[in-house]
Amino acid sequence: MEWLWIPAVAVAVIGVLVLVISYLCYRMAFYAPPRKPVPEDVIEIPEGEIYEPFREAMENWTRETRAMPHEDMTITSFDGLTLRGKYYEYAPGAPIELMFHGYRGSAERDLSGGVQRCFRLGRSALIVDQRCSGKSEGKVISFGVNEHRDCLAWIELMLRRFGPEVRIILTGISMGASTVMMAADKDLPENVIGILADCGFTSAREIIRKVIRQMGLPVGISYPFVKLGARIYGHFDLEEGSALASVAKSRVPIIFFHGEQDDYVPCQMSRDAYEACTSKKMLVTVPGAGHGLSFPVDQDGYLQALREFFGPEASAKVFQTKEEE
Repeated sequence: MEWLWIPAVAVAVIGVLVLVISYLCYRMAFYAPPRKPVPEDVIEIPEGEIYEPFREAMENWTRETRAMPHEDMTITSFDGLTLRGKYYEYAPGAPIELMFHGYRGSAERDLSGGVQRCFRLGRSALIVDQRCSGKSEGKVISFGVNEHRDCLAWIELMLRRFGPEVRIILTGISMGASTVMMAADKDLPENVIGILADCGFTSAREIIRKVIRQMGLPVGISYPFVKLGARIYGHFDLEEGSALASVAKSRVPIIFFHGEQDDYVPCQMSRDAYEACTSKKMLVTVPGAGHGLSFPVDQDGYLQALREFFGPEASAKVFQTKEEE
């Protein structure tokens, strides 16, 4: 009967292998190591050759934003994390864009250009470090699953801080875009007058499967380990909702931007989200733009599309007076 232990050992070994592989997938995709403060003389821009032609503009946007007066803001997330943001006021009573950055990015790196864009449109900006990023707490990135709940908490703060008349536009780039899209079908207050989703993915499942294929790994075998890693070690369900499903139930106007040469999040994902969206909508694709580069590539076209979509009610009266002059 000694042979009976062999199946038990085999099962145990397989179980350990599953846990180890799932943990490695968790570390690669979702774990955020402790972050060191960015030195004052360092300006971060996204990594990759596609960003080099825009390095000077991005660095200038960061310097300009650093020099602007701002108000530090914090919230406590539903799971007890302290999340931090910075508010830049264009004018009292101006509409405010609540802005979310991309995967493994930060508010300063990904959204400084957004602050400058907001001011050109006569809007204020609240840029936030998502959980695990910048000065916010956390160690698990959940591809919008937990982050969209943080978005709702930031909206609540804005209502308390700025009053019942505040006008809010939810804005995100890359994973931040998916974050705000995942909030689109929630019970949003009427203060939220629109959503700006720039190069977001349709679901965590689809973008991760796309990355697995790019790595040359078998999707059918690899993805279950990633999903299990998220569940066991990240304590979240990777397939709990999706941006695509949320925009299909949205009552809030959504404008989608996407670079047509995006090699990370395929432009088709914004096309699919646009098709699924049931509220007022607009899709703007930018020829020649890579991931997150629609605004740097075509600033005038980007601004014009926003003015057309949201109309004058999404700009401060101060801005309208300047335009008339």
